[in-house]
Amino acid sequence: MLKVVAVVVLGFVAVSSGLRAHAADPAPAADPRVALLKLLPAGTKLDDLRPSPIPGIYELSQGADVSYLTADGKYFLDGNLYDMGTRQNLTEERRTKARAALIATVPESQMVIFSPKNPQYTITVFTDVDCQYCRKLHSEIAEINKLGVRVRYVFYPRTGPNTDSWRKAEAVWCSADRNEALTRAKAGGALDLTKSCGPTPVAREYAVGQSIGVRGTPAIVTENGAYINGYMPPHDLLEEIKQLQSGKQSG
Repeated sequence: MLKVVAVVVLGFVAVSSGLRAHAADPAPAADPRVALLKLLPAGTKLDDLRPSPIPGIYELSQGADVSYLTADGKYFLDGNLYDMGTRQNLTEERRTKARAALIATVPESQMVIFSPKNPQYTITVFTDVDCQYCRKLHSEIAEINKLGVRVRYVFYPRTGPNTDSWRKAEAVWCSADRNEALTRAKAGGALDLTKSCGPTPVAREYAVGQSIGVRGTPAIVTENGAYINGYMPPHDLLEEIKQLQSGKQSG
């Protein structure tokens, strides 16, 4: 009987000691980002907020859109953050990486590609069949290729779904020869808008363009994710690509 009592007492002491030790453990601190989410648009995720290089300020990154929010939630900052020591645009660096990552989600099998035999550079171009400057760019595709630039077209009909431009993009994709169909469409040639071939990549590429922040076409993205907004003549385009690929921003 005494042995039983001793075992019970020892067990009680062990449990009590464990409870005291557990009670002494500090409670984990609440993630301050949770409260900030309530101030942000619906759909914002916890991982969209990360500490910025400035103490007390969070970086908000959604797609290639980067902005800043103070830790107390009182102030929202929309603009570029520079490192004064290096003169680097830290915000644009984040955008560049985000663009490259977003474009990497689109396989080349879902692009329309015009390439020289041995390309030196590759650009991804968000294009609209009916965009005049997209047409001008494509009219010079042979010269662009001759300069060693490989062009990967993805669809971005600016007028959005259920419009003629959207249907033309899908018609190009459903053509037996997509390169020829795109060239013909950009020259104003007719397309069979009634032809269907099942799911097309148009909606997906349009969504990627929106995440990147495309507002006009042609929107050109280099291999490292740098952004060129609009048409440039072939030789100027090549020089811009070289500068951006080397990490230099043009004025």
